[in-house]
Amino acid sequence: MILTELTFECFDNTTVSAVDRTINGLMDALRYNGQVLGREFPILMQEGQFQLRVVCPDEDALHPRFHSPQVKRALQQLAEACLTQPKVRVLGRDLNSEQAAPSASPTWQVLYTTFVHTCSPLRCGDTLLPIPLYRLPATFNGDHKAVIKWQTEWQACDELQMAGASDAEFAGLNEIGCPNTRLFQRGWDLRGRIEYLTGTPTYYYQYRVGGKDKESELERPCPQCGEPWRLETPLHDIFLFKCDRCRLVSNLSWDFKLA
Repeated sequence: MILTELTFECFDNTTVSAVDRTINGLMDALRYNGQVLGREFPILMQEGQFQLRVVCPDEDALHPRFHSPQVKRALQQLAEACLTQPKVRVLGRDLNSEQAAPSASPTWQVLYTTFVHTCSPLRCGDTLLPIPLYRLPATFNGDHKAVIKWQTEWQACDELQMAGASDAEFAGLNEIGCPNTRLFQRGWDLRGRIEYLTGTPTYYYQYRVGGKDKESELERPCPQCGEPWRLETPLHDIFLFKCDRCRLVSNLSWDFKLA
């Protein structure tokens, strides 16, 4: 991922509240289009300028050709707060984050995330590197807000179940692991929408933990069609199960993960 600096200058008298509202509106639009990552964007004010640093999936993430209608509208609203268009300066690669997948089309892709990841939840099936969402046609209503909202909820459930400190652990685990939950169904529907838009086979990740024993876990069928779906070797050391009919992948229960 790439660390980028944005600078906004005032060209007339304005107010801090107007600046705050307008810049944060722009950042929300960029986030929901996948052009910036994360949820917090501290703004530095000094000498008539406002600066913030953001993490982008790639060096060209803020190029106007990727802007959604929502981003274009937010950029137009900067003038109402007496702000210039942002000056963009690429600072360099963030060593603590993953590199984006190459722009070449993958043979398959997967919706996969965890609560520790801030990158795109769409991964290249060949490399498991994140695919920037802005490279895709808009999922719904001009951008990828539906995918980002799904990712936020999935990560919240994952963090709850990983913490394991309250009864909420089981509710969170159920949401990300059970095919009958709203969150699971919404994610599976989104992967279908992405497959339709890109023409690339797109899978959904089912989180798996628990189970009776390792033997029964190794033989568990696809939760959608009930057919065998175990692979001979795990993909990316994570996915031991893959159903091409239902477009699902899953791990061997983390309680019995292969050495």
